[in-house]
Amino acid sequence: MLREKLEQVEARICDAAARAGRSRSEITLLAVTKKFPASVIHEAYDLGLREFGENYVQEFDTKRAGLAGCEGARYHLIGHLQSNKAKKAAEIFGVIQTVDTPKLAQRLEQEQRALEVMIEVKLSAEEAKAGADPGELPMLIDAIRACPHLRLLGLMTMPPWSDDAELSRPYFARLRELAAEHRLPQISMGMSHDLEVAIEEGSTMVRVGTALFGPRRKD
Repeated sequence: MLREKLEQVEARICDAAARAGRSRSEITLLAVTKKFPASVIHEAYDLGLREFGENYVQEFDTKRAGLAGCEGARYHLIGHLQSNKAKKAAEIFGVIQTVDTPKLAQRLEQEQRALEVMIEVKLSAEEAKAGADPGELPMLIDAIRACPHLRLLGLMTMPPWSDDAELSRPYFARLRELAAEHRLPQISMGMSHDLEVAIEEGSTMVRVGTALFGPRRKD
């Protein structure tokens, strides 16, 4: 079942990349496994996936013990990170995609662990969305680059939810412009429903959960 879904997602990525005149190798598939047990990560790992995204520090910490044997897997935090959870996040994740303040960058740096980070950028007016304002990027980039243990990869964003993928396009285009302006190579944007539009607009990492694993259980 997962094998078939992975093949379908791969076909979507390849088709979108071809339409955009891009190489499939430019795009990382990040398998979003929040709310799914460690056994699902093992199944995806056995099919060749190596990049996994989780939203919650505590949830991922509880399933880490079940991930022995997944050598070479990298775990990305893609949910909002409160500074008081930075210590644990730095311990259990290899990539933090949601740095949005100098304070958070400094808290991660204090753990003295080598971490790759991305800046979450807020491009919509939704109060529920986290992220740095585009105008704060120069200051935030400087703050991160002043931290010797942090390696800044690029930018990420999450547009307002819509069933119409085309409505995400302006947000994706804006993030691409910001990444180019600040000479940042990686762009994390696009999910199960709008990954094609994201790839057409320059995404280098699509975060896919539902299209691979089906609907998540409700709490």
